[in-house]
Amino acid sequence: MDLRSIDLGALQLLVGVDDHGSLSAAARALDTAQPNASRAIGRLERQLGVRLLERVTTGSRLTPDGTVLVHWARRIVENGQSLLDVAAGLHSDTAAEISVDASMTVAEHLMPLWLGTFRAEHAGTTVHLRMRNSTEVFETVSAGTCDVGFVESPSVPRGLHSAVVARDRLVVIVSPDHKWARRRAPIDVTELAATPLLEREPGSGTRTTLEYALGDHQRAVPLLELGSSAAIRTAVAAGVGPAVLSTLAVAEGTRSGELRVVEVDGLDLSRELRAVWRPPSTLQGPAADLVRIARRSAQ
Repeated sequence: MDLRSIDLGALQLLVGVDDHGSLSAAARALDTAQPNASRAIGRLERQLGVRLLERVTTGSRLTPDGTVLVHWARRIVENGQSLLDVAAGLHSDTAAEISVDASMTVAEHLMPLWLGTFRAEHAGTTVHLRMRNSTEVFETVSAGTCDVGFVESPSVPRGLHSAVVARDRLVVIVSPDHKWARRRAPIDVTELAATPLLEREPGSGTRTTLEYALGDHQRAVPLLELGSSAAIRTAVAAGVGPAVLSTLAVAEGTRSGELRVVEVDGLDLSRELRAVWRPPSTLQGPAADLVRIARRSAQ
């Protein structure tokens, strides 16, 4: 078989099935009509002489042979994308730039240091930073409207690649006058779950982490939903109610004494902060350098 007859688009579809779980989802991700995708995979199967996909009730999945070959297909696709990236850089007449979306805790407390280091290494590269909650970051990364995202959520949607860049912990905070501030023993998980809290909006990494940690505990309706950690800190300090926020967001308030940290017995609120991006699995260019800087800063 002539190597020139291999359709790179069909290899992308094969990799897409591995990433997204079905041929129809892979076709949507590559903006390819379903009939065209089916024909491309059929031609590839005939060229290779092996069956790559099998029909199941939910659509399609890789056969054992397809599972073996998708590893090699992924390498070819990634190398092809690298070739295009290098070629684009060779003839580009404009300054390099990257688009970065970050959840609010990362953007407020970690990104300034990362970008300072990045700027020193890439003086000619412009960074466009947008602050969003974690769910919104997943959406923009999946849509391809940003080069790399940074999130706080405990899980990453299927089809995206990720790397841990830092670790963090959430804590319960109250005002000095709150009854929990006078407790000598930790509160328990049930009491925390049953207490109305000041919370971030649904979709934020902080809220998702708390909900995940509380699991099956019956939760009270939030006392208030606010769109930023700063607003929640102000409300807690004013005695409106307790909240759960990142240690990064409350460090100054706890040092000054306007906020108190309350321990919770039997509750793990540690979390990983992640960089996320679309396939291929290996991030390239300035975006990869920013992730490297973030990981190095956490060491």
